[in-house]
Amino acid sequence: MAKLEYIWLDGYKPTQSLRSKTKIEGDFSGKLEDCPNWSFDGSSTEQAPGGSSDCVLKPVFICPDPQRKDAYLVMCEVLDSKGQPHESNGRAHIDDDDNDFWFGFEQEYFLWDPETNKPLGFPANGYPGPQGPYYCSVGAKNAFGREIVEEHLDACLDAGLNVEGINAEVAAGQWEFQIFAKGAKEAGDQIWVARYLLERIGEKYGVSINWHCKPLGQLDWNGSGMHANFSNTTLRTAGDENVYKKILEAFRPVVAEHIAVYGADNDQRLTGKHETASIHDYSYGVSDRGASIRIPLYTVQKGWKGYLEDRRPNSAADPYKVAARIIKTVKSVK
Repeated sequence: MAKLEYIWLDGYKPTQSLRSKTKIEGDFSGKLEDCPNWSFDGSSTEQAPGGSSDCVLKPVFICPDPQRKDAYLVMCEVLDSKGQPHESNGRAHIDDDDNDFWFGFEQEYFLWDPETNKPLGFPANGYPGPQGPYYCSVGAKNAFGREIVEEHLDACLDAGLNVEGINAEVAAGQWEFQIFAKGAKEAGDQIWVARYLLERIGEKYGVSINWHCKPLGQLDWNGSGMHANFSNTTLRTAGDENVYKKILEAFRPVVAEHIAVYGADNDQRLTGKHETASIHDYSYGVSDRGASIRIPLYTVQKGWKGYLEDRRPNSAADPYKVAARIIKTVKSVK
């Protein structure tokens, strides 16, 4: 017998949350195509009215569940009762069927103590020393929650997720993991499964995961982002600065459309301070972490062949919706 953990996104606004439930299957092959569609009560997840509450889970990604015996994690899209993508389903709108777009997401988050309602490493009253010593830190006075982060890393690797690294971030109790995938849908699937594993591991330690982009408010602490590194064949092979500039300029007239899907409360984070550009501006520059989009030095050194980094998406953003919007803008360039 196999335990299949069906995972999906609810319909809550402005930020969707993860939901899951377990399905038991006999003689399961371990293959995605052998995961049947399933239903759930959409009236309990803001996705359907009580009088017509059934929504459908369509499996789209599967990997081993490293923390349960004979088990798998199954990421699902949500369909409505007619079998069409639910309005909350951002994955269905990604225009990347040929997987030409590659995405690397840098997912930041805070490990949060429910007892103090502050990040790990913060005293119950007041604040720790100012940020500076916490980034990529080691030692009990600077690094908080490493046992959780290491367990999460191992779980992700055991699940087969393409985690490219982890590090402590600039604020106490703030961490980051990075995931890369060839194909925008796959990148989004892996980020969501990694988030799910982190949430579940947090349960074991009595620690919650705070995905809000500025959970400490307008104090002198960095917010949390989900920087989106992206490329397609054009960007990977251009060899021409003008091609890059044409694509970068395509982002200028659609700033509002991007900000709309780059995570709730981003005005609190994109202030022009703490390595961010203002939410009211659009800019780009080589190796500029204060720009909306950073042109990596690597890309220039390779003769304008590589990728770009949109630094505006925040930690709570839906990677499906972020990728879909970036792809739409890049594809608008003729």
